[in-house]
Order: sequence, then C-alpha cells, then structure tokens
Amino acid sequence: MSAFFQYCVIGLSNGAVYAMVAMSLVIIYRATGLLNFAQGETSLIATFVVWEAHERGVPLPLGLLIGMVAGFLLGALLQRVAVQPAGDPATAPLQLVIVTIGLLLVLNNAAGLIWGNESNVFDPMFGPSSFSIGGVTIGAQQIGTVAVLFAEALALVAVFRFTKIGLAMRSVASNAESSGLSGIPVSRILVISWGIAGGIGAIAGTFAAPNLGMDATLFLKILVLSFAAMTIGGFDSLLGAIVGGLVVGLITDVLPRYVDWLKEMPLAPAVLLILAVLLVRPQGLFGSKQVRRV
Repeated sequence: MSAFFQYCVIGLSNGAVYAMVAMSLVIIYRATGLLNFAQGETSLIATFVVWEAHERGVPLPLGLLIGMVAGFLLGALLQRVAVQPAGDPATAPLQLVIVTIGLLLVLNNAAGLIWGNESNVFDPMFGPSSFSIGGVTIGAQQIGTVAVLFAEALALVAVFRFTKIGLAMRSVASNAESSGLSGIPVSRILVISWGIAGGIGAIAGTFAAPNLGMDATLFLKILVLSFAAMTIGGFDSLLGAIVGGLVVGLITDVLPRYVDWLKEMPLAPAVLLILAVLLVRPQGLFGSKQVRRV
C-alpha cells in the first residue's frame, strides 16, 4: 500500500506542473478562443532563461523572476508579431492554429540552436531534502510544487477579480467587441494575457526540469498532458485546469504501475479519460456550456 501512496505523491507533483501549463492555456483561450500549441515552447525558452541565469551565478529564485519576465515578454511579442496579424480566431481558427504550430517548431529549434540538445542538470527550487511518513517518501520539491500551484491560482484569482487589468481581461474574454466599444484597449489586453501565460510557463518549467532534465524536449510530453488537463477540466476554467492537471498526473503515474500494457503507452490513460469526458460532458467538468442563438 505504501508503494501506491508513493506513486500518488509523484503523480500529484507532476500533475501540479500539468495544471500550471493548463492554466496558461486557459488564460489564452479565455482571452482569444485560441488553443496555443506554442505555449509549451514559450515556456521552454523562459525555463532556459532561468537555467542560464542560475548557471551564471544568479540565485534560483531571482533567476525564476528573470525567466518570468522573459516569458512575459516572449508571449507578448508572439501575440503582437505573429498571432494578431494572422487574423481573428473566430473567423480563421485553423489558420491561427497552424501559426501556433509553426511557432512551436521555430521556438523548439531555436532553443536547440542556442542551448544545444543535450540534457542539463536543473537544481530543484526547494532542494533535495525529503522526509518519510509511513514508508512514503515526500520531497520538499514535491510539496513546494503543489504549494506554488495553489499560490499561483490564488494570485490569478486576485488579479482577475480585484484589479482593473483583470476585470478588463474578463470583459474581453466575455465579449471583445463590446469591450472595445466600452473603451477597453482589447489589443493591449490580449498582449497582456499572452504575456501572463508566458510568465506562468517559466514557473512550470522551473519545477518540471529537475525531474525531466533541462533540454529542448522538456515540454513536448508536458504540453500533451496539459491539453488533456484543460480538456478534462474545461477550456475556460482555471479551477478545471487545476483539477484536470492533478487528475492527469495521478492516472498517468499510478495506472501504468499496475497495468502492464500501459507501460508502453503512458499517454493512453489521459487519452481515454479525455474521450470519456467528451462523451459525457463535452465542455469539461468545470467548463461553461456555450449557447448560440440561431
């Protein structure tokens, strides 16, 4: 039984990372209605900035702040330069999806050219210390990852509810055209939304890299599982992103330990759960159902 709980601890820690990336995807989707396939590689570049700063002697917490700023600026730049000129997601969704896939490839190759393709060591933010409860080993990094996830969620809720920018972001997400007519700078709000998502990506990468290794493939699997979390929780729900991320982390880390054929297909449990949710509740567990007038 202790082995089962050990796997659960690992799953929750990994799921917290998936939830962070899923929240960044939700922020962009709520603002633009677009699934950003480049979010993983935006997070990758920001995480490499954190790693590079730390390698040059900058304390890791300060390096994380630098990476968050870099992620914010990169996300904002991509929205302004590549996404916004490509059109409106409401009228050209496929075109914009192709743009984000192209950005994924460009950013991934850029990361490989700048930092190489070898795996680098990334120090854990909360150190290597751990303790044992009933035969279950819990690392400080694992506790810290989950704690940072919830602190991040509370910070986002505070921003959305109690700041002018957050209220403007909610307004744009609800109705961009009416927001523009009300004097809200819609383009600027969209840039800020992408920037915030990029900053969150730096946090996710900082907590993922110590386990997975710091290389150009870091976010390829994470992005797939984060999309799964977003789908399960609801495309427009931050709470759903958190719940979905933790659920995906649990099923992908626990089930393959007990079902032999899943060891060769670690993504299968998440895919099956997505299909089940889409069949029963297409908008996700916490997503809002869209009603369109005919």
